[in-house]
Amino acid sequence: MNFGEKAESFLKISTQFRLGDIDTEKPHPKTKELSSLAKIDLPAAITILKDIDINALKIVKDRKQEITGMKKDIENTFMGGHKVFLAGCGSTGRLSIVLEVLWREEKRGTRYENAVISFMAGGDTALIKSIENFEDYPGYAARQLKDLGFSDGDLLIGCTEGGETPYVIGATENAAVLSSKHPYFLYCNPDKILEGLTERTTRILRNPSINRINLQVGPMALSGSTRMQASTVLMYAVGLALLNAFSEYNFESDIDQFINHIRGIDYNFLIPYVEKEYSIYNAGNYTVYTTYDDLGISILTDTTERSPTFTLHPFENFLNAESKPSLVYLCLPNTPDSKSAWRMLLSRDPRPLDWKEFPVTAKSYLYGFDFSRKGLEKRKQKISPSNFDIIDIRRETGQFKFEFQEEVRFLSIDGLSLLNQHLLLKMLLNIISTLVMGKLGRYESNLMTYVTPSNNKLIDRAVRYVGILLERKEISASYEQIVYALFEEIDRGIGTRSLVIDTAARFVERSNLRDRSKDLY
Repeated sequence: MNFGEKAESFLKISTQFRLGDIDTEKPHPKTKELSSLAKIDLPAAITILKDIDINALKIVKDRKQEITGMKKDIENTFMGGHKVFLAGCGSTGRLSIVLEVLWREEKRGTRYENAVISFMAGGDTALIKSIENFEDYPGYAARQLKDLGFSDGDLLIGCTEGGETPYVIGATENAAVLSSKHPYFLYCNPDKILEGLTERTTRILRNPSINRINLQVGPMALSGSTRMQASTVLMYAVGLALLNAFSEYNFESDIDQFINHIRGIDYNFLIPYVEKEYSIYNAGNYTVYTTYDDLGISILTDTTERSPTFTLHPFENFLNAESKPSLVYLCLPNTPDSKSAWRMLLSRDPRPLDWKEFPVTAKSYLYGFDFSRKGLEKRKQKISPSNFDIIDIRRETGQFKFEFQEEVRFLSIDGLSLLNQHLLLKMLLNIISTLVMGKLGRYESNLMTYVTPSNNKLIDRAVRYVGILLERKEISASYEQIVYALFEEIDRGIGTRSLVIDTAARFVERSNLRDRSKDLY
């Protein structure tokens, strides 16, 4: 299809993906100057982002009853000899996989080690490489559930930041049919907005066979970047229920202690890391994050999510000699080859889909992402004659150690559970990457102007952001006009440019031409 036909095809279904009214898509009122602060006042930017994260964590505390109920259902599932499945796509898929890794770390060698199965839209390969439009099809979720052996008595916990993702809704609804255990559906937007927003959101909110937990977190620190606060609260809520199964714990005290621990950290230690990482990329060079244990999965989550959020080259696959190198990569130096690196990363063998109609889901392709020490040598060759610097994050006794060039910092994690350690690391990395990208100009104000429109939800987001940019210039354009212009830009190739900015520029140019034409007469 040409770009016009693609635009028309999207417009026919666009009413099911117009999400500008939901909270998680709106600009945050406290971060209107974020892009400027990233460049001129890092302490102020860091303080704002830290405060937003802390306020998000408090929301979990308000859901004590629902999370305690989910914990009991998880325990009953295990006692019945059944399994818990964690489902998501994009950021929520990655958080589901992180939770399975933490479960396996804590239950290694016990009868429950293999009792949790996580999956995301596109399978484990999608940890690194987003598969275009996959999350738009609920039937794919049903197929993955079947392939993984989901059956009666199993419990599914589905997470979607917006509460509208077709894939997660499909997984949850299918699980409600297949199992007598009522599945859980966690989301981050108000029911009053989701009810009636689309046919699928209305349907799932009214389904009596589905347990719902609403973690209404409000706008993201970076508009639409649900990899930040939304995925944090979802991971925290599910993690509290799952990782405390069969354990006594004080729900409110755990959250209070974690928040107080965060408050006590001087986040300004991040400033030199942001500045150094920015300077490396700005000079045309690269980085590699290294680690030696379970921290790898949380580091991978942040580094790989930079690509779709800021339209950067994704992690290079070493099977493809033509792939361009990503700014950042991951290495687990104590692993000898790709297979062992993936096993260490996931605490199990990977589960790629291997669906013939999606060659990118093949196991051989997945192993082309080599995070072993061999991969480090391959990256040296890939980026030559440019260089890369190592950013090392590791766990030492009661603390995280951050080392980058001559900068070494230690951060206390004494008394933090494994879940809280990973949540803390996630939030710190989110701040680093967001501010590095702000210094590189990869967003404007707090607007994700470099979003990659790889599915219908993100196409709608790009269209809305073009509209916001035009409104600021007092230029009028309809939703439909912007859709056609956006698809024309997509047809020209994406690369690492901003389709939002370039599409807006088309309208600005036309407006200027009209103005000049009027001046002639």
